[in-house]
Amino acid sequence: MGRRRKLTRDDEILWDRVARGTRRLTSDLPTSLPAEMSLPPADRPAMRLPTAPERQPERPGQRVVLPSSLTQPPAAKVVLAQPPTDPLRMDHRLHGRMVRGKLAPEARLDLHGMTLAQAHGRLNSFILNAVARGQRLVLVITGKGRGARAAADEPVTSGGQGALRREVPHWLRSAPLKAHVLNTHVAHRSHGGDGALYVYLRRQA
Repeated sequence: MGRRRKLTRDDEILWDRVARGTRRLTSDLPTSLPAEMSLPPADRPAMRLPTAPERQPERPGQRVVLPSSLTQPPAAKVVLAQPPTDPLRMDHRLHGRMVRGKLAPEARLDLHGMTLAQAHGRLNSFILNAVARGQRLVLVITGKGRGARAAADEPVTSGGQGALRREVPHWLRSAPLKAHVLNTHVAHRSHGGDGALYVYLRRQA
């Protein structure tokens, strides 16, 4: 141990000034240091400051993919267009009157005794003539399949009961008649019942 140096007069004056400028520690300050600070500097753990995440270097030509929520616009609400209402569709009240036999047919065609070929030709001529005259409701009498002829020498019922009764609605839904027919329905019993057919025609422009 070295020899203690004796204070000089200048050292005493300097110490006196330092002692006067110091203040006593208050009781609200901590009286002990954290455990890490009480260790010698060489044994204290190194303090780690928070660091920003490392940015990966972009390679030439690398494509940055963003989340779809940032790249795609919000989906628009899709409203499907409704088909236009047919202005020529038969009125419900008028249809009800026709079904109850309250409307009188403006013309009628009786297909009894005809072959299918004859009946098909007569039906086409009858409907087209009714359209030309501006008629709306006509009556087609098919019968119930008894006594009519299906072909030149074959009875109508050879292919099943009531070939005309089965084929006439099909002809009305086919060209050239389908463009003029708005509605068909089995006739009221006062007009022949299930052996006849109401045919309601479209209004011509």
